Amino acid sequence: MKWAFRLGTVAGIGLYLHGTFLILLAWVGISHIVQGHSIADAFEGMVFIIALFGCVVLHELGHALSARRYGISTRDITLLPIGGLARLERMPREPKQELVVALAGPAVNVVLAVVLFGVIVGLSGFDAFMPSAPLTLVGGDFLNKLLWVNVSLLVFNLLPAFPMDGGRVLRALLAQRMDYVRATKAAARIGQGMALLFGLVGLFSNPFLLFIALFVYIGATEEAAAVQMQSAFRGIPVMAAMVTNFRTLTPDDSLARAVEHLLGGCQQDFPVMEGNQVVGVLTRNDLLMALGQQGPEARVGDVMRRGVEPVDAFEMLETTVQRMRAGGHPVLPIVHGGALVGLLTQENIGEFTMIQAALQQAGRSARTPSLTQDR
Repeated sequence: MKWAFRLGTVAGIGLYLHGTFLILLAWVGISHIVQGHSIADAFEGMVFIIALFGCVVLHELGHALSARRYGISTRDITLLPIGGLARLERMPREPKQELVVALAGPAVNVVLAVVLFGVIVGLSGFDAFMPSAPLTLVGGDFLNKLLWVNVSLLVFNLLPAFPMDGGRVLRALLAQRMDYVRATKAAARIGQGMALLFGLVGLFSNPFLLFIALFVYIGATEEAAAVQMQSAFRGIPVMAAMVTNFRTLTPDDSLARAVEHLLGGCQQDFPVMEGNQVVGVLTRNDLLMALGQQGPEARVGDVMRRGVEPVDAFEMLETTVQRMRAGGHPVLPIVHGGALVGLLTQENIGEFTMIQAALQQAGRSARTPSLTQDR
């Protein structure tokens, strides 16, 4: 992810901090000083934010380690100002496994809340457990605030709406009674309904709910679209969707040559060949950036992306698309028998998805008797 830098590794998983998180910390510190608080108070608020996001990391590790039990690895965990993001290679397709992975994160918050409760009661008695005032970053008992934050994270994440854990829990439960795609669509519709409710309430009370409503609505829509796409790809080889009419470049070609190909057809990304071997890929974005920095006489070999491994034409489209997303590849070369036979791009993946959806719709229409049919 852009603007993120590595903090280290936890349980073999890379932990990254997005640069905007530092802006959040700075904003917390400066805003408290501007409001008349002392530097010590501002520092306390920043420490509480760090502790809060420590809980978020443990929450995401709960997902990652439970997914590992089912052979699903986690690429990394990134801390953002709005929370944490654990990038699993995929979600389990077995409903019971997805249920376990989805609940593992909230279960961590339950454990943290119970531990904090025990510590608070042990140190100060049961009365110290209940909050006596609205929670703020400055003031109040630090452990008590952290406990109630974990309770809030638990409740929020269990809302039955994507992209929260509760949406995945709901889908896993529904998928035990219907197919996965229908379960996802049903869960997405419930999430979108909740988003509209949040938006309506936010209009008349808390404007922050409008942000949550947008976040939930987009998350539900994207999850439904992603699962629909995976369903369309299942059991289909890459060769069914690849582009077979394409041009290639060599490392010694100039960028001017690439521009000629770009303007002369509909191809936007080019495989770079050295003999019969694919040695790189030149994308449109990389071409345009290099043109502005180095001019049209620069070599393709100095600009192209290296290390893009070709995919065999008979590999499954579903796993190949996941690989493209994981590696951030806009295009992959497709080979068979040692020869380059095609390209797989984001554009033709989208077109293939629309065609498959239209064919499925036509199939459903053909199976559905017309209401006006003569009897």
